[in-house]
Amino acid sequence: MSAAKGAARLPAGKAGAAGAGRYKPYPTYKDSGVEWLGEVPAHWEVKRLKHLATLNPESLMEDTDPTREMVYVDIGGVDSLGRVVEREQLTFATAPFRARRLVRDGDVIVSTVRTYLRAIAPISDPEPGMVVSTGFAVVRPADDLTTDYAAYALRAPYFVERVVANSKGVSFPAINESEMATYELASPPEPEQRAIAAFLDRETARIDALVAKKERLIALLEEQRTALITRAVTKGLDPTVPMKDSGVEWLGEIPAHWEVKPIRALARPGYKTFTDGDWIESPFIRDEGIRLIQTGNIGIGEYKEQGFRYIDEETFRAFRCTEFLPGDVLICRLADPVGRACLAPNLGCRMITSVDVCILKWADDVHAAFLVYSLSSAEYLAWRGGICRGGTRDRVSRSMLGAIRVQKPPLAEQLAIAAFLDRESARIDALVAKVRDAIDRLKELRTALISAAVTGKIDVRPPTEASAQAGEEVA
Repeated sequence: MSAAKGAARLPAGKAGAAGAGRYKPYPTYKDSGVEWLGEVPAHWEVKRLKHLATLNPESLMEDTDPTREMVYVDIGGVDSLGRVVEREQLTFATAPFRARRLVRDGDVIVSTVRTYLRAIAPISDPEPGMVVSTGFAVVRPADDLTTDYAAYALRAPYFVERVVANSKGVSFPAINESEMATYELASPPEPEQRAIAAFLDRETARIDALVAKKERLIALLEEQRTALITRAVTKGLDPTVPMKDSGVEWLGEIPAHWEVKPIRALARPGYKTFTDGDWIESPFIRDEGIRLIQTGNIGIGEYKEQGFRYIDEETFRAFRCTEFLPGDVLICRLADPVGRACLAPNLGCRMITSVDVCILKWADDVHAAFLVYSLSSAEYLAWRGGICRGGTRDRVSRSMLGAIRVQKPPLAEQLAIAAFLDRESARIDALVAKVRDAIDRLKELRTALISAAVTGKIDVRPPTEASAQAGEEVA
């Protein structure tokens, strides 16, 4: 037996920030016999999950009354912090086929489908009739496993990473509950489980509060960016210039020497109206070739890389597709939100876009970056939803989008405003990146603290209890 080396397994800075440096390792350790777990305190047990809990003890049968009401939780309803954040009120008849597993107070739900999401949450005071997806394993702790400790232990890296690593499948990786039930958990005596859970409740709540504070700061910075954009693209950079009514509801007053034009009038000669994207359906999608840019790639003022779809040359010719170039303006006709725009990226390949994205090849007296900033202003973002048409998904027609009237300063001013906003946006982006980095470190610390506590690398028991146990071991 020996004291564990590097007990907290936290970098010094992280340990100090969390207060983990105040905690010492247990007096003696033993090999757990589990590679993923390593050493554990000498008086702890290591047991398979199936010996500590019952899995999936209750389910709804297919002959359940169709009018039975339920509160349903799907995989996406649990966040990364182990909280149930989304619920649906359904009846058995209207619920998806996977809404079958009943839960009770004290259960812990663990995602066994899309396990990379790490959707794991304790169930506390559930609504009557709560049902969860069959994509969860419902873990009902036995008498010698407390719910609060189990919720943390099942989120510990040594357990959850093993679940993720052994999941099968690409799009929806999954693990069989019977296999997961054979994985081991470190099992301290019940009083220690309660002490560990209480410690982690306090520490994670403090970390979560810090994360929330930093997320509010990011929101304020984003608001500052939007306000800067709105001010610059609607009022210009010179506060002393005379103003006039633009005649456009969302635009308000603009400098007197600016023009107001419909978006279609900003196109290069020969492109008097927007060019629509192309209607490319799944059978024509390939793994390489000409890149297909979709609505999800169009952010508010930015191109967002996500997914990679292509078509071949034969499809390109057959559909008479329109190719666009880096620097063209891409404007989305489909929510969310309608009318957002970005500059076309340089991806080093030929590019086309889907039917719900319009391509604007801009005229010589138009600066594309200024136009994109204009279509990212707060007033425009707030107003454009009113021009949408559609049922389940808001959409605006190409002609209506082209008719939207926007401000058009002289080219020199467009260049100056865009350069100013580029600088200010870069400054704000740098601040946001620093805050996001701090949030990531706090989340890493949260995970590290949970791991250290539930594997016994730090002793978080009250001093009197820890001293009494140490005395017993010496005796």
